[in-house]
Order: sequence, then structure tokens, then C-alpha cells
Amino acid sequence: MLGDVETRSVSPVFVGRADELAVLTDALTIAVGGEPQAMLIGGEAGVGKTRLTEEFLSEADRRGAVVAVGGCVEIGAEGLPFAPFSTALRTLHRLLPEELAAATAGQEDELARILPELGDTPRGPHDEESTARLFELTARMLERLAADRTVVLVLEDLHWADASTRHLLSYLFRTLAAGRLVVVATYRSDDVHRRHPLRPLLAELDRLRTVRKIELSRFNRAEVRRQLAGILAAQPDEDFVDTVFDRSDGNAFFVEELVASRESGCRTGLTESLRDLLLVRLEVLPDETQRLVRIVAEGGSTVEYPLLRAVAGLSEDELIEALRAAVGANILLATPDGDGYRFRHSLVREAVGDDLLPGERARVNRRYAEAVEADAHLIRAEERVIRLASHWYHANDPAKALPAVLAASVAARRRHAYSEQLNLLERALDLWDSTPEEVREALRPADYTDVYPPCGCDPATTPLQRLDLLAEATVAARYGGERERALKVTKTALHLLEEHGDPLRAAWFWTERSRLVASLGRGDGWEEIARAQDLVRGLPPSQVHAEVLVRAASWGMLHKPGPGNLAAAERAVEYARMVGAAETELNARITVGALLTDAGDGPGGIAEMYAVRERAMELGLALLAGRAHINLSSQLESLGRSHEAVELCEQGTELARRSRLLDTEAWISGNMAESLYSLGRWDEAAEAARRTLLVGRSAAPRGSASARLAHLALARGESTEAAHRLAAAHSHFGTHETQPQHRIPLHRLAIGVAAAEGRIADLRTETAAAVAHGFPLGQHRYAWPLLLASASAEADARGLPAAEAGRAAALDVLRTAARTLAAPVPVWTAHAEYLRAELLRAEARDTVTDWTAVEEAVRPLERPYLLARARHRLAEALLAVGDREPAAALLREAHATADRIGSRRLREDLALLARRARIPLTGDDTPAQAPEAQPDPAEALGLTSRERDVLRLVAAGSTNRRIAEELFISPKTASVHVSNILAKLGVAGRGEAAALAHRLRLFTPPVPASPAGPTRPA
Repeated sequence: MLGDVETRSVSPVFVGRADELAVLTDALTIAVGGEPQAMLIGGEAGVGKTRLTEEFLSEADRRGAVVAVGGCVEIGAEGLPFAPFSTALRTLHRLLPEELAAATAGQEDELARILPELGDTPRGPHDEESTARLFELTARMLERLAADRTVVLVLEDLHWADASTRHLLSYLFRTLAAGRLVVVATYRSDDVHRRHPLRPLLAELDRLRTVRKIELSRFNRAEVRRQLAGILAAQPDEDFVDTVFDRSDGNAFFVEELVASRESGCRTGLTESLRDLLLVRLEVLPDETQRLVRIVAEGGSTVEYPLLRAVAGLSEDELIEALRAAVGANILLATPDGDGYRFRHSLVREAVGDDLLPGERARVNRRYAEAVEADAHLIRAEERVIRLASHWYHANDPAKALPAVLAASVAARRRHAYSEQLNLLERALDLWDSTPEEVREALRPADYTDVYPPCGCDPATTPLQRLDLLAEATVAARYGGERERALKVTKTALHLLEEHGDPLRAAWFWTERSRLVASLGRGDGWEEIARAQDLVRGLPPSQVHAEVLVRAASWGMLHKPGPGNLAAAERAVEYARMVGAAETELNARITVGALLTDAGDGPGGIAEMYAVRERAMELGLALLAGRAHINLSSQLESLGRSHEAVELCEQGTELARRSRLLDTEAWISGNMAESLYSLGRWDEAAEAARRTLLVGRSAAPRGSASARLAHLALARGESTEAAHRLAAAHSHFGTHETQPQHRIPLHRLAIGVAAAEGRIADLRTETAAAVAHGFPLGQHRYAWPLLLASASAEADARGLPAAEAGRAAALDVLRTAARTLAAPVPVWTAHAEYLRAELLRAEARDTVTDWTAVEEAVRPLERPYLLARARHRLAEALLAVGDREPAAALLREAHATADRIGSRRLREDLALLARRARIPLTGDDTPAQAPEAQPDPAEALGLTSRERDVLRLVAAGSTNRRIAEELFISPKTASVHVSNILAKLGVAGRGEAAALAHRLRLFTPPVPASPAGPTRPA
């Protein structure tokens, strides 16, 4: 209505951003091909981000793209969750109603948390994966919406973004993989100081190669001249250009303000102060208009016209005249939908707001709050509680502010905006003491918290307490990933409880603190659990008591396996049944099932976990059903039932994806990778492990996935990759990891890497450290492979000079450790047999009988890699006694397996043994080659005769000086030869080169081609 009265202060000519616009339009072109694009536009306030974005959107519109813009709202510390996404999606809902309905089909309830037009926001469930589920649904919705059309999504003013918006944007930038979609975000770079909450996100996005960043600089003098010419519709005077350029320093918005100030009559008296520059045009307007503009400044980024009319206290004619003056001065603009008004630039709003007197600000905010309370239809329903909380808080009225802030915290929780919920709860805690007691007494926990008092009080009738807010804040912080803040909240609560003496509440907070300490790597969480156990000891059964027992049993199962954990878990089941806590009971029963399996009752434990899984799915408890899948698949693998484990993981993955349980899916994918590895389906195993890294949000599943990828790399013969993955696993787990299920596999990997690199001393140190920690109950599944890896490395190193000293002691360590391990099922019995044979091989005492027993034990297990390795050793033993025909058959079978599963190292070892024995691996009847025609492995590696001599001395442990003396060359020449050898062998150091030469038997005589020979391998 008032748009035609604006004074022109914006240049119709687009100045100075041709290169930046080209980058954006290039991204649009790429997106049309189905590859999503992520763009980040930064620059100081007023530099021209909005103008560049508008030009890009005009181009996108000309190309037929669907455009949606959403701006972040500066509404105070509490924020407005997902504000820019809600605004942009509302536009898409209006432009593409049918398409959006199809893209959200079946998930409307969850997505209503971001786009309320889809329906009522559900009340739950709430857990640590709630936000991740919502983000995943949003990403998939956008991909489906952009499958057949180009969609441009612009999010402005990211420096004001609430935490939920920042986290969702980060998720989208990392996971969007398909669709004709361009996501553009803008932010003020000069506002992002060292402690600004946007700074970590910008650092994260800088590391993503998929995100392209545009940083806008100020205009130079020539560009300022062009801008002035566009605004004035004439070439400006050069003195005026100099004046404007000097005063604006090339900032496009300041150029416009300086021109507008001159046009409005303010030709003199301008100060260098930015605030004064921005306010100078306001001060020449009528008093009524100035007052109205100050009211608009406190209303948020946009103020609806009906709300403004209710707050201003003017007649409609007076209001329109005041608005006409503000719009004519280019201070205010009508919103595109015509429903309200906003400042043309946020810098002006900030300056006007800062110029308000404290009492004036409180009075204006009170009028806003009273107007919104009086008429619920003045603003959008989903914004009402948030804006009421902000206005009452800034009105300095605690009696009104506390209930409003608490109501806003509930709204944030229902949208899974846990960071915003936490901010609001902290504000409520600040208001608590200044709020009249009669107001606090009227508040009820059932209205404002999900974490009801653990004291057995009725949350619908008991007055709300500060401890209730602290409990809700603890959980909100944990769900929102703010564990440091959660830890501080628990500390405050426990300090408060020292005065109140409520053991159940204290036990609840200590249990929460245990989770937080462990997840932050500050300890293993046992000290906190022990405190909780002391507090509930002797009290009547309660849900808190049951949860403490479950936590203690689960901790013991993971950190300190032993028979006492089963008793604690069974007692937890009993207590949970007494108080009717169904979820706690089912959770405890999963722990009982896992502990029964570890204790040797495999059938009983598996049956119990299957029963829990079925019951959890009947009750719709997806998170609990997911935990059952995780533990079941792990225990099935422990029992050697890998096929069943994979099938269960497939079902669990479907459940996790359907329920958007990302960490649950990560754990299940990790377990699937382990079972697929056992079955020899290595490519699938690698894909499952990588899926874990992609979807996992917690450190532990990501660490396990990195370890499994390291294990695959070792088996394939990729030692450098294995070392890299092992380092990543250590990084994920941190320095306080004490769980045997993680610690033992890491030791096993370190042993494998050390063996591959020829570091026998490090290998033995790692083995000794693993054995010294001990192998608790149920950990035989990790201990047997570790001992076998160490024994195999010792056997492979037999003959290396560096390996001889200390060999006997190292083998004794392995034999002693093996005697303590259980072998309850065939897979571990086979490992025990394999270990015995490798220990004999390390002492050159193994026989055909030993390896035959190993092959027979492994053959029924469906462990192709383990079987191929056993057949390699059996073939080697058979060849040593001249039994060529069965050895040839074994070599061919093992080589085919190694080729199929992708083990380059095993394939090379088998091929080398076959060449030495002159056995063709193709299975044909080609006559054996004469010994002199046998290929030389050293020549195959590209080593010259001199390099072969040097390598022999390297393998014997000689230094460069010793090599030079032996071969009558200079130490420098010896060093050059060693460097060339390392490069040709593709190894990192002398130890690895020596180990490779030894493994390839470069300096040992060939295997006998006739029956004559020793009875054991030499």
C-alpha cells in the first residue's frame, strides 16, 4: 500500500559483484544436473549480501527455479527455533502444496516441528536421537521435493541463527546427496567474534569441500561512483564521490545512507559515529513517526500490522500517516506478503533499539506482551509463546515472565529444539528468586517438565521446584549435545541437594552425571554410579532405584565384566516390575540376556533378548527395540552365528531408518560390518563400516567403525591405511576408554600394524599390555583373535635377527594367557587350536598333524579367510614333507578364496609358496618348470643385484655404516640404496622392509620339489 512513496536510495544498477554472481549462477547450473549445492556468503554489515542474493534469486526465477527465502530472527537469547527454515518451507508449502504433501507423506507429525502447517506438533518421543531424526527427515524431504524441479533455499542473517538452525544447516550441508537443490546462507562476518556461537559452524563448513564460500569486500572508489550514478540517475560530482567514499569506506549501505541523508536535508553535521549516521534521517521525521519506528524496533525482525496497530495506540489514519513517513524515508519497508513492516536494514533497527531508554524499552515490551495476550490472532500461533516470553522478560516483570518463559521452553522441547529449551530453562532459573512465591506455588511440574520428580510426588498437584527445572535442563542439555552445560547443571543441583537431603533426587542426578562424565571422556562414570547406589541402598523399590541398578549392571557388563553384574541386572528387573516401569524393565532384561550369553548360557541369553525385542516392538518403543538389535547381533556374532547376525542387523537397520535412530543405525551397521567380515563379504563389510561413520553421531560407534576398517585394511595387506584407521579409532574413543570390547580390539590392531611394519619389539610390548589388563568374562571373542595375531606375527618373524631375543618369553606370555580363556562354542575352539599350531610354528615344531587339526576345526565355521589362512599353513607343512598333490589342492582353494574376498597379502603369500614349489594355481596339468626357470621374487619387485645385497643386510638388522663396510661402498651410497629399496617395496621403514623380505622368503632356499626333505618347515 505504501511501497510507491519510498525515496530512491538504492541503485538500480547492480555494481561490482559480477564474479560473485557468476559463482552463484554456476552453482545453479550444476544443481540442475541433480547435484545439490551449498553456498555461504559472508561480509560485513551493509556490504551488499542482500543485494547480491536478490540478483541471484532474480536469475534463478528467470531459469524457472522455485525460490524460498527465510531470515533468522533476532528475538533475544531464547531464540525462535528453526525460524528461517520455517519461513522458507512455508513459502514452498504455498507454492508447491501437492509436491510438498507428497514429499512429507507419512512423516507430517515429525516435520510439523519445523513446518507447523503440516499439523499439530506431537508430544514425543524425546531422546538423544530426536533431533537427528528430525534433521534426517528434513534432508530427505528437501531431496524429494527437488527431485524433479530446481529449488533455491536462502537462509539470511545466519549470525542471528538459533542453535537448532545452525545444527540443521550443518546437517544439510554434510548429508544432502541428491536433488536439484541450492542452499545459500548469508552472515555478517564482522559480527562473528571469537566467542560467537556461529564461529564453530563456520570452521566446520570451511573443512567441507562441498561448501563454496563467497566473502564480499567493500567497493573501491570506481564502484562507489557507479553506485552513486545509479542512485542519482546522473554522474555525481567528483568531490561528492570523494566525500562519500571517504565517509563510507566503500560500504554500500553507508553510501546509500549518506545520499539519503543529503536528500532529506541533512547536508551538514554528520558525525563519524555509525549510530549517529544511521539515526540522522530518523531525527528529521515527525515525532509521531519517530515514536512508531521505536516501537517497531522492539517488535522483532518483522511486526504484523494488526499487532502494530494494537501497540501504537494511534487511530488507523494516524498510524498510516506515520508509516507513510517512515516508508517514504526508506527506513521501514512493507513485507512481501503485505502483512507487516520491517526495517529496510537491520543496522538501522539495531541503532534505533540501542537508542531507547531502559524504561522506554520495558514499557514498549509490556505493551507488546499485553496486546498478544489479549488477542491470540495477532501473530502466528507457533510464535506466540516465544514472543510472549521475550516481551515479558524485557518488560522486567518476573511474575509474568517466568510462566511465559516456561511455556516457551515446552514449545521448544516439542520442536526438538533442545538448545533453545535449555536457554529458556536457564532464563527461568534466573527469574526464579525474583518471582513472587505465590506465582511459583501455582506452577506444576506436569505443565512444564517431562522429567517428573523421582520422589513419588504427583506432578499434577505438587508445586514446581527449582530442582525440577534443573532436572529438565540436564536432560535438555544432554539431548541437545550440550554435555558440558549439562554437567554444570548437575553440579548445581547436587550442591542444592546437600541442603535438602532428598536421596532419590540426588541418585537421579548422580546417574545422569555418570552418563555425562563417560561421554565427555572425563572418566568411566563408575564413581558417580557408586554414589547413586549408596543413596538408594535401603530405600523402598522405585523407578530411580531400578534405573540405578540397570546403569550399574550395564556399566559392569561393558567395563568390568563379572558374575556380580548379572545379579544387579536381575534385581533391576525385579524392582522395575514392582513399580510398573515397563521400559526400565525391558532395558534391564536386555542387559540380563547379554550377561547370560557372556556367562556361557548362549541359548538362554539369546532367547531373552529376542523376547525383549518383540515386546519393545509391540509397545512401539523403537529406541529400546534398537538396543535389542544391537546387543542381539553382537552376541550372535560372539556365538559364531554370523549369518543370523547379518539377517538381524538388516531388520534392525530397517527399524532404525524408519524411526530415524541414527546412532542406533550406526551401532547396528558396525555390528553388521563385523559379521560380514567373518563371512568373507569384505566389500559389504567396508560399506557397512563407512555407513556407521556417515550416520553415527556419538564417538563410540564411529571409533568401532574405524577399528573395523583398520581390521579390513590389515587383512587386505594395506598396512598404511590400517595405521591411519587405527589412529582415527583412538581419536574417537579418547584417552579414557576402559571398555574391554573396545580396548582389546585396539590392542589387536596395534599388534597387526606393528607386525606389518616389522616392529617386533612394539608388537611384544602391545601384547604384554593387552595381557596385563586381563581378559574379563565374555571377552574371549576379542582375546582369541588378539593372541592369534600375536602368535602368527611371532611365527612369521622366526629367523629375523631382531626377533630372536625375547622370543621364548613372548611365547610363554601367549600360552599363559590362552589357558585363562574360555572356548564355549566351535569358533573359539578353532581359534584355540589355531593358536596352538602357530605357537609351535614360532618354535619350528609344527607338523602336518597340527595344521590338519586346525583346518578340520575351521572348515565348518563359514569363516573363509580364517580357513584360507589355515589351508596356507597346512599346504606349507605338506610341501615340507614332500606331499605335493594335497598341498596343491589346498593352495588353489585358498588362493581362490583370497582372490574372492580381496586379500592381496594372502594372495601374494599363496602365490609365492606356489612359485617356490612350482605348483600352478590355475589347476591345469602344465609340467613343472625347471628350477633355473623359476621367477625370482626380487626381480619381480624391481630390485637390482646390488639392491638385493643391500636388502639382505637390512633384513639382518645392519646399519648403513655396516652395509657400507660389507659391500665396500660409502655410507652415503648405502643410504641411497636403502631409500630406493623402500620406494620399490612400497614400505615406510627399514623394519617393514625386513619383515616383507622375510615374509616373501627372498633369502631362503626354495621348498623341495621332491618328497625328500625335512619333516617340518625350515
